[in-house]
Amino acid sequence: MEFSDILDIVIGGLTNGMLLFMVAAGLTLVFGVLRIINFSHGAVYMLAAYISYSVMVMFGNTPNAYWVALLVAPIAVAFLGVLIEVFLLRPMYNREHLMQLLVTYALVLVIVDATKFIWGPDPKMVLLPDILCGRIDILGATFSVYGLVLILIGFLTMVGLWLFLNRTKLGHIIRAGAFDPEMTESLGINLKLIYTFIFALGAWMAGLAGVLIAPITTVSQGMDSSVLLDAFAVVVIGGMGSIGGAFIASILVGLSNSFGLLWFAGIAIAFTFIVMAVVLVVRPWGLFGRPIK
Repeated sequence: MEFSDILDIVIGGLTNGMLLFMVAAGLTLVFGVLRIINFSHGAVYMLAAYISYSVMVMFGNTPNAYWVALLVAPIAVAFLGVLIEVFLLRPMYNREHLMQLLVTYALVLVIVDATKFIWGPDPKMVLLPDILCGRIDILGATFSVYGLVLILIGFLTMVGLWLFLNRTKLGHIIRAGAFDPEMTESLGINLKLIYTFIFALGAWMAGLAGVLIAPITTVSQGMDSSVLLDAFAVVVIGGMGSIGGAFIASILVGLSNSFGLLWFAGIAIAFTFIVMAVVLVVRPWGLFGRPIK
């Protein structure tokens, strides 16, 4: 195998890993602050992809309409996230975790049926702008411009989240609320608004990933469940509530899947969960998680 072939596999793995990170980051952020395992996250991701298709159609299905879809669809599902948190999840915070899981699972059923009713069962195509359709040569290998852009977006998302959570006043409040909600509220901080913001941010990130993946794969029923399984695996591998852990785990899963397809194609679909099992044997709380005392 030549170096260019290895580089091609690495870039492909990083591309998939960064897309997975944008989904998993929203999941782990919501869990880290709200302590809710959000089953509806994948459905929101799929809904944003469908909305991006509708936006494209509204603007004549021209490739440049993708920029509008990239702006509108994540904002639309973020607004939906606000409604979900305020009217459905907020009354559940003092209930058992099973009740919270049932509510988010019910949301999955509602969103999936709604997308099937509105857009039908047939796959939809989302076109890329011409500027993102080219290819570029690097060290003798040819790569998709869009794939490299996705890797860049993933890294920028990680940096942006880290700076937001560690270098801003709101980020410090969010971290304090996750660590000690009672003490934070006693200081006069409205945690309800913080929770709403975090859930909306998580939905926005899922929506962004949904729009970004739409031109690579067709927008179709079932895309929610496949990404949700991988995203949950990433969250567990990285450590529940750890953004940095989700980032490293996404890269690990993306690369392992890419090389697994090359060397062990017959079991490639199980590679994510093989990695998860190995990590949990060594560190049951994940790579960057903390043991529960």
